[in-house]
Order: sequence, then C-alpha cells, then structure tokens
Amino acid sequence: MRTVRDPRLLAKPPVCRLGCLALLRDQAGHVLLVDPDFLDGLILPGGAANTNEPPHLAASRHLQAQTGIVRRMTHLLAVDFAPADRYLERLNLVFDAGVITGPAAQRLAVPPQHHSNLLGARFADPAHLGNLMSPAQNARVQQALANLGRSLPLLTHGQRSA
Repeated sequence: MRTVRDPRLLAKPPVCRLGCLALLRDQAGHVLLVDPDFLDGLILPGGAANTNEPPHLAASRHLQAQTGIVRRMTHLLAVDFAPADRYLERLNLVFDAGVITGPAAQRLAVPPQHHSNLLGARFADPAHLGNLMSPAQNARVQQALANLGRSLPLLTHGQRSA
C-alpha cells in the first residue's frame, strides 16, 4: 500500500473540535445529563477528543471523569455538526453507553466543581428534556434516542473498534 503525503493537506489541517458524547440510560429509560457551570441547561456527558484520540475512547474517558461510570462504547447513535458560534465549529458524536442497572445508577460520582466545571448530574425523563436543555441539545438527544436499536458500529481504520 502506498502512503500519500501531500504537504498541502498536512500544512494547515482544518480546525474542527470533535465532541464525544455518551447517551446512558437507566432502567426506566431516563437519560443521564450533566450540569456544566459554563452553560445554561444540562447536556450529555462528554467532551472534546484529544489529538489522535479515538472518539469512542474520548467519550468513555469523559463519562468516567464526569460521573465515575465506566462504559465501553462501540456504536454511534447520532452525528451533529455545529457551526462556529462562541466556540470553534464542531462535530459532535453521540455514542450508545447502554443502560445502567441496579445500585450503580444511584452512585454517580461527580467531582468537585473546581476540578470538573460541573454543578451535578442526574437522570431525566426524555419527555421533559426540552425544559432542561437548549433546543439544539434536546434535538441531538431526541435523535440519538430515536436511533437506538439501529446504531452504526464505530470503525477505526476500517476495523470495528473494541
């Protein structure tokens, strides 16, 4: 196989943040949301991928750092492009983090605000998300919920990610 290295492509790569989000539900179908101190409203747990970090691993890393919950994510539920506004343009990937059962759902461990920039986390009924989130955040979550059961597998270099 031949490697193509075009200096025009490598000289100035496009700037686009990759948001890696986790859709985690409890047994009642409620969605886990976090409350960041830098935004109005709740959002899905997650954050930006580091340089060269696979997006499913970034989503898992952020979910664990923000809530203490460890999940392996292999399927994509939604892709949402957000044009530049207050932030750089970004591509948000919503991963299926599955359903949490039993006492684990009660043990959310949100780090102190000065470490996490989070005011808290909680499970919320999808029917009430419009009152808790911005319209764009709500639309993203509703579409991800609608795609449950028909998600796309995540590939890394053409291979299913483990």
